[in-house]
Amino acid sequence: MADLPQLFQFDDSPGGFEDQVIKNGSHLWSEATLRAALGYQSVDSFQHVVHKAQLVCLSLDIAIEDNFVRQGDGSYLLTRFACYLIAINGDPQKPAVAAAQVYFATLAHTFQSALEHAQAVDRVLIREEVSQGEKSLTSTAKHHGVRNFPFFQNAGYRGMYNMNLSALKVKKGLKTEEVLMDRMGKTELAAHLFRITQTDEKIKNMGVTGQAMLESIAKNVGEEVRKSMMRISGHKPENIPLAEPIRETRRKLKDAGKELGKLDHQKQGKKSE
Repeated sequence: MADLPQLFQFDDSPGGFEDQVIKNGSHLWSEATLRAALGYQSVDSFQHVVHKAQLVCLSLDIAIEDNFVRQGDGSYLLTRFACYLIAINGDPQKPAVAAAQVYFATLAHTFQSALEHAQAVDRVLIREEVSQGEKSLTSTAKHHGVRNFPFFQNAGYRGMYNMNLSALKVKKGLKTEEVLMDRMGKTELAAHLFRITQTDEKIKNMGVTGQAMLESIAKNVGEEVRKSMMRISGHKPENIPLAEPIRETRRKLKDAGKELGKLDHQKQGKKSE
């Protein structure tokens, strides 16, 4: 299949992104036009990116239908914020995606760079996945005989960090009222997601039961994740610095949406003058 042409530049030049807007009381862009402009030949691949963008909306408690307007043919008309989320979740190896990320990050100057925008979105998504993974692991562990879940949870941390959770919080300088997962960056969260899902799978596959056996499995999986992290990065996970509170990251993403919305209101006002 021949490469799809980039239909417009991500700027405000004549024929650029701003000229592609569909105005029907609000500023919207066609999903098909954005897909082609970002260089996605596969509709399925692009839909995966759209789905991730929608998940970000859910995690931020922003109504999906307000930003992804469903059409009769099943496609969407997209708000500027939806276009931003799609671009940020896109493949940065695609030149058009990289250009779009820089463009939207510049417009939504809540953050300093496109990279920070992308990492923030990834962090929010992974944190949500970790929460779901923890729920599944809790259910599996209880079904297989765990009666003291804090001890079981601590075994996983002890394997991954070579210390108990309480000691880890002190080492990382966490405030008493803070949740450690909410202060982890993207890399550390991703490691925990792997640890949690693999612990869950191992318990199910081995079919073992009992508090002691399950704590042993949790610790062993944590140890394997620790070894992998140290082998790949050369850093001990307990030395990874804290990230900003996840609530602040979510707030910044919401603020980015507000900034983009204000821009459309300003443009609408200028057109009506």
